[in-house]
Amino acid sequence: MLIRTHLAALAVSTVAALSSLAQLPAAAAPSAPAEADRVEVFGHRGASGYRPEHTLASYELAARMGADYIEPDLVSTRDGVLVSRHENEISGTTDVADRPEFADRKTTKVIDGVELTGWFTEDFTLAELKTLRAVERIPELRPNNTIYDGRFEVPTFQEVVDLAHRLSKELHREIGVAPETKHPSHFQHIGLPLEPEVARALDDNGLNRPNAKVVVQSFEVANLRELDRVLRVRLVQLISGSGAPQDFIEAGDPRTYADLVTPEGLREIAGYADVIGPDTKVLLPVDETGHLTGPTRVTADAHAAGLEVVPYTVRAENDFLPADFRSSDVPSEFGDVFGYFDALFAQGIDGIFSDHPDIAVRSRDDHAG
Repeated sequence: MLIRTHLAALAVSTVAALSSLAQLPAAAAPSAPAEADRVEVFGHRGASGYRPEHTLASYELAARMGADYIEPDLVSTRDGVLVSRHENEISGTTDVADRPEFADRKTTKVIDGVELTGWFTEDFTLAELKTLRAVERIPELRPNNTIYDGRFEVPTFQEVVDLAHRLSKELHREIGVAPETKHPSHFQHIGLPLEPEVARALDDNGLNRPNAKVVVQSFEVANLRELDRVLRVRLVQLISGSGAPQDFIEAGDPRTYADLVTPEGLREIAGYADVIGPDTKVLLPVDETGHLTGPTRVTADAHAAGLEVVPYTVRAENDFLPADFRSSDVPSEFGDVFGYFDALFAQGIDGIFSDHPDIAVRSRDDHAG
C-alpha cells in the first residue's frame, strides 16, 4: 500500500489542519460512491475526543464543530427514565466510586453474558444519578479531557433532544439525534424495556416522522424489528466486528454478525432497517500486524440491498488507528487520521461516526471537494 502523509499540528478547539492521502490496493476496488449529497458526520458520544463522553458539553461541542448528528447511548434508571451513558455500569464514566452514600449499591451482575462488578444505572433513581458527575473514561489516552472531570451531569435523553433543538435554531441548521439502545435484552429482562420510552420520547417531541433528522440504532435485531412497527424514522442495524447479537444468542439462533453482512443477511436487514453501522474493520479489515488488508464487498452489497452504510468509529489517537496510519508508538498521540478517513470515504460510505467530528467534517469536505 502506498500512503503519502503530511501531518501538521492538531488543535483541540478548532478544525484540525492535517492532510493526507491513502491509496488502496488496486486489486480490491471500492464500490461506487453513495448517491447522498455528502457523507453525514455523527459526533460519536458527542465530541468525546475533547470532552468526557455523553455529556451535554460533549454533544454541544460536536454540533458546533459541524457534526450533522449527535449520538446518545441510552440506558434506563430505576424509575424508567432514559439517560445517556455508554454502559449501564457507570464506575468508569462517573464519580460514583468516590461517593460513600452509594457504596452499598456496588454489586456484580451478568450483562450480555459478561460478569461485571460496579454500579448500574438501573439501581439508581434519576434524582440520585443527577448528583453524580461525569469523568473521562480513558484518561490514559485523553489526559486533557480530565480537566473537565466533575463538571458535568449525566444527561437525560430529553435534555439531549432539547439541546439539539436549541442548537438547531442557534446554528441555523438542523442538528440530528442518533440514539442507540444499549443492552436492550438486559433491560427487557429486568422490566425496564428501552423501546417504549424511546418511542414515547420521539412522539412527545414531534420527531416520529419520516423527515425527522433522527436515526435509532441497536446491536440487537429483535428490538429493531419491534421499533420498525412503531417508528417512522430511520433505523440502524449496528454490526460488530465479531460475535453475534445478544438476542440471537439468547434465542439459540446460530447466526453471527458476519452472517448479517452476507448479501442474504443484508437483504434481510433491509426488511426492517434503513442503515447498517458496521465496525470500520468490517469494511477495511486488518491483519495480525494491524495493517489494512484491502476492502471487503460489504459496502457495495449493502447498497445493492438498498441500505446506507455508516461505519463506526474513527478516532485520531494512534491506539485506535490501523498500523498504516499511526504516527508513532505513543498510543495517545494523533496519527494520520485524515489518511484513514480518506480510505473509508473511498468506499462510498454514507456517513461516519467519529470522536473527533471537527476532523471528520474537514476530511469529508476535502474529500468531496
